[in-house]
Amino acid sequence: MNATTSAPTLVVALDTPDYVAADALIGSLAPLGVMFKIGFESLYGYGERIFERLEALGAGYFVDAKLHDIPRTVAAGVRALVRPGVRILNVHALGGAEMMRAAVDAAQERAAELHVEPPAIFAVTLLTSIGADDLAELGLHGGPGENVIRLAALARDAGCAGVVCSMHEVRDIKRFFGTEFATLIGGVRPRGASHDDQRRAATPREGVDAGADYLVVGRPITQASDPLSAARGILAEMRG
Repeated sequence: MNATTSAPTLVVALDTPDYVAADALIGSLAPLGVMFKIGFESLYGYGERIFERLEALGAGYFVDAKLHDIPRTVAAGVRALVRPGVRILNVHALGGAEMMRAAVDAAQERAAELHVEPPAIFAVTLLTSIGADDLAELGLHGGPGENVIRLAALARDAGCAGVVCSMHEVRDIKRFFGTEFATLIGGVRPRGASHDDQRRAATPREGVDAGADYLVVGRPITQASDPLSAARGILAEMRG
């Protein structure tokens, strides 16, 4: 599946334990045409309700499940998550090529059974909370960029539509694997905002200039006093 878009897409992370708060954010932000990210809090806390709400609005969403297990288990998880509104599902690249291929196959097979468009399978390379100093502790050799490219190559060969990475690796990924291999970046913070727990953060404009296809923003929007205004500001920053 080709997951690239004609213009970068803003993805709003609904990382809140409260369905009422998430529902209010969806109602406010859906008219902007953004995509929504369903992370652990929303997926495990009120997943079915949030799926139905988004699908009723016709809003696309990204299920940030970060699946990482044996191939059969990951395939079963993917099958359970494929729905009409899901545009992207992700797995951990460190699960290996066989696991990623199983996820891609399961997404396509289940989507065919449901007569819906299959979601794009993206592979998480290195979390943006991980810095260069953390890699040796994890037993990974080389710097973040080297590890991300190696994992991206594995994901591409396994049939994934793209990878989750930081802004700093996007240009090399596009150069090595082509513009059709999509990139989704987290750790996006508007100019002047705190980086919180993100080690490899980027501004929206930096992400766009690097060539990212999807930019995920959470707290700068969801914790703002006026989330709609905050989202509009980030979209304006993306447009330059």
